[in-house]
Amino acid sequence: MRDIYRALLPALAGLFALWLILGFWPLSVSSQVALCLLVVLVCGVVLWREWRVSQRRHGTVNHVTEDSLPPEDFQGAVILACGDSAALFGSETQHRETRQGWYLRVNDAEQLPLLVQHLSLVRPALVSQISVLLATLPEHHHSPDDFTQCLRGWQRAVVQCRPWLGGLPPVWSVTWVSPPGACVQEVPVWFTTISHRAGIQVHQPGQGNRQLADWLNEIEPSGRFSRLSQALWLNSLLGWQGGQIDSLLTARQGELPALKICAQGFCMVPVSGQANSLWQQHIAGITALPPERVDSADPLPLPELLLPGLPRRRGISRRMAFWRHVGLLAGVFLALVMLASFINNQRLIRSVGDHLALYYRLSGEPPAPKSQAQQRLQADGRLLDDWQRRGEPLRYRMGLYQGLRLVAPVEAAVSDWAPPVPPAPVIQKIVQGPKTVRLDNLSLFDSGKADLKTGSTKLLVNSLVGIKARPGWLIVVSGHTDNTGNPPLNQTLSQKRAEAVRNWMRDTGDVPESCFAVQGYGESRPVATNDTPEGRALNRRVEISLVPQADACQMPDTKPASPDERDVLTQ
Repeated sequence: MRDIYRALLPALAGLFALWLILGFWPLSVSSQVALCLLVVLVCGVVLWREWRVSQRRHGTVNHVTEDSLPPEDFQGAVILACGDSAALFGSETQHRETRQGWYLRVNDAEQLPLLVQHLSLVRPALVSQISVLLATLPEHHHSPDDFTQCLRGWQRAVVQCRPWLGGLPPVWSVTWVSPPGACVQEVPVWFTTISHRAGIQVHQPGQGNRQLADWLNEIEPSGRFSRLSQALWLNSLLGWQGGQIDSLLTARQGELPALKICAQGFCMVPVSGQANSLWQQHIAGITALPPERVDSADPLPLPELLLPGLPRRRGISRRMAFWRHVGLLAGVFLALVMLASFINNQRLIRSVGDHLALYYRLSGEPPAPKSQAQQRLQADGRLLDDWQRRGEPLRYRMGLYQGLRLVAPVEAAVSDWAPPVPPAPVIQKIVQGPKTVRLDNLSLFDSGKADLKTGSTKLLVNSLVGIKARPGWLIVVSGHTDNTGNPPLNQTLSQKRAEAVRNWMRDTGDVPESCFAVQGYGESRPVATNDTPEGRALNRRVEISLVPQADACQMPDTKPASPDERDVLTQ
């Protein structure tokens, strides 16, 4: 559950991307499918990598359990105890909790950056409270070279924590040494120094903090030798600390930057030491008398006195970071949606503007091109009117819809011109041409079929009442489709539908085969634009008309007649 926020972000980004592709951006179907597959693939790869990183992270810091980590609302300092920190914890203890701090044990330098990375992922709100404690027990080391290499390893590990902490963490050092033999007390004596304070502070339980000079001036006759011995011991410890630790960590060494020690502490408490340790070597070099070894199995006291002086800043919880990322994703999504809406509206204006420009550029002679341009504008007007009544599509919204200002010029253009009226028919020996009956395919046939639908007989009878077989006139049945689908298949379908209507007329009216001509034009003769659903519906039709032909529709014992003498209906 702790990685759910990291899994939700790529999933949410993928949903926004799919919504943008399918609902807003003007893309072809193939482009939409390709981009959707790409988004799903990328989100799957990101989620898989997050899962792998999570598994690897749990494996590398498997010594850290959830119980040993501080809660996300912990207000105190989070201290990563490095160096000789084993003496601060029990043998099976990985952390110690106090009122002011949460101490986490770091076993070796390689674990420090891994632990910091783990904390930054599962406890991001506590990142600003993390500091590194370099614990030093000079009585546990023998070789100065080995001690120097150990310090270098810890310095390198602290530098490697920068990517997850946003810089170098606060580093502070504490040194524990056994007091002089004559000054062993039940309570430890602390000497502390903080970067923003002057001088060395001395702290003893129940007596508060005092400057070192004031502490020495308060020496009572009975305790004079003890305090002077501790002061000399502290002076020796400061000399050893400056030569062994401060000179190494506070100076740049090759690629390793210098570490700024923000606080230092020295505690005189019995420490279980080893023979010929670095501390014994240092004291022996000064006094020629090495200090006595002390055996103590108790954990060393924690440096609680230094915690108030550590730098602190406010952190960001996982929930806050998640909602910040969600807000960023939503902002980017809204910006892209508005850009897509702007592009869609510009394309709408350009399309209607091109239709208007073409319409006004045509003079009307011949009238067919301008009539076709007018039909396109009529389709545009019906579309804009439908959007005005029902609401424009979502991809045109976001306050950028421009269709309302196109309605007036489109309506003005549609009513501006009408096709010329054909000349009046000549009555003398010239009769009007026959009427052409236009039948809607959807009323007669199912989609993609050429068989007449059940119940279409009544429609055919009512529509074809003026079409009768007469000698000298040919009944032409022509089928038409829109431009949807394969052109050869459309031509075949239109031919079969025309034949179906011809067969019904032939069988129902007992009309000879010679009275009919069947033609399938497919999508080649549209009467409206194929760019709109309304135009495509008009193009799907079957037309029946009478065409004069002298030798057509010859019936038995019937004298051929001139079509000019027939009384027929005009179109």
